Amino acid sequence: MRISVIGCGHLGAPHAAAMAELGHEVIGVELNPATCRVLQSGRGPFFEKGLDDLLQKYVPTGRLRFTGDLMEAAEFADLHFIAVGTPLREDGRGYDMEQVFGAVSALAPLLTRPCTIVGKSTVTVGTVARVQEIIADRAVDGVDLVWNPEFLREGHAVEDTLHPDRIVAGVSSAEAQKAIEAVYAPILGRGDVELIVTEPATAEVIKSAANSFLATKISFINAMAEVCALAGADVKTVAHAIGVDHRIGHAGMRPGIGYGGGCLPKDLRAFTHRLDEIGATNAVALLQAVEGVNRGRVDAAVELVKEAVGGSGLAGVRIAFLGAAFKAGTSDVRNSPALELARRLVQAGARPVVHDPEAMETARRLHPEHTYADTLAEALDGADVTVLATEWPQFGEDTELPASAARTVAARRLVDVRTCVDPRDWVTAGWTVWQLGRPVRSPQP
Repeated sequence: MRISVIGCGHLGAPHAAAMAELGHEVIGVELNPATCRVLQSGRGPFFEKGLDDLLQKYVPTGRLRFTGDLMEAAEFADLHFIAVGTPLREDGRGYDMEQVFGAVSALAPLLTRPCTIVGKSTVTVGTVARVQEIIADRAVDGVDLVWNPEFLREGHAVEDTLHPDRIVAGVSSAEAQKAIEAVYAPILGRGDVELIVTEPATAEVIKSAANSFLATKISFINAMAEVCALAGADVKTVAHAIGVDHRIGHAGMRPGIGYGGGCLPKDLRAFTHRLDEIGATNAVALLQAVEGVNRGRVDAAVELVKEAVGGSGLAGVRIAFLGAAFKAGTSDVRNSPALELARRLVQAGARPVVHDPEAMETARRLHPEHTYADTLAEALDGADVTVLATEWPQFGEDTELPASAARTVAARRLVDVRTCVDPRDWVTAGWTVWQLGRPVRSPQP
């Protein structure tokens, strides 16, 4: 099929590359000239595993190309994915839908033949009805709408697009369903992925409900970490034991400093705001509690760092601060709990030196107030305490970091606020290890 992807950010660029991998001819529309040039050169404008490989594979062949000209995409494609951003409004509550409505309003008059518009952006419940009105007012007859929400994990967006656990399609007609079945035919043909066909309004709610549940699960295990800290219990064992129950599962049950990034914080707030508008008071109370637990995890992490340096305050304490991205596998620092923790430590008088394997350029540009180290060795040099704030494999289990870092730090104190290391390896190398919701581990005399 001939496909366009309108909006080539964290959602659109991986989706366009994955569609080319599935065998489609793809044109990506990106209005930021600098981003468009980078993509057309065969590189991603941000770190996303597998993205550069697919860009370098298909851009030179012409199967995948990028442009800033929406007319070119309208003339070329038979199916148009809308993948523009939906940031929070300035009041921090509902979504700013300007880009979605703007993209559809600009595209619809340019369409001269029957085709399908497929919405992928995360939107406010009730958006699809407005999009359908725009199409009816501005497009020729025969333009159908499908709402096809994404369920991607940043850092795994390409993999999740090519190997999803389900495909949700809110369709407005039988022809629209045929179009979505055709575009995903290479995936559906494997027989291991369910296509859930519903109406567009239900597809909207499925996306918001899914992200709200993920946020609830993360906040739940972080609430249990608080319980374990007070009770002298081990939250990692608690998480493992309850995760064995197949109704619960282990995914998302790692305690830490909370969720971040461009999806969960935004989606939870926007969904909560919309539920408040329609009067779902019990759901609102639940989601507000989830967000409250998440906010409190950075407070708990600050207290743990204070405990690690003796509880006498953080003034002048040099911290090797490992991790700036909101999670491993991405260069995204939006709503990063790691950088929020770094900010709070600075406020307490500490001197964190931040290092991240992939997010340094983005972090420096968006958060120049922090001190950064280009190398891990530079960050560790002379540190009074090491804070592990993003779960990169370079820092976590199965690395040589405990032994190598021991030679350069001033004190062998590790505060792992992501609960991602096996403390035994660090203790063997002479470190004392603090983790949220777990007993302190120290070398035996």
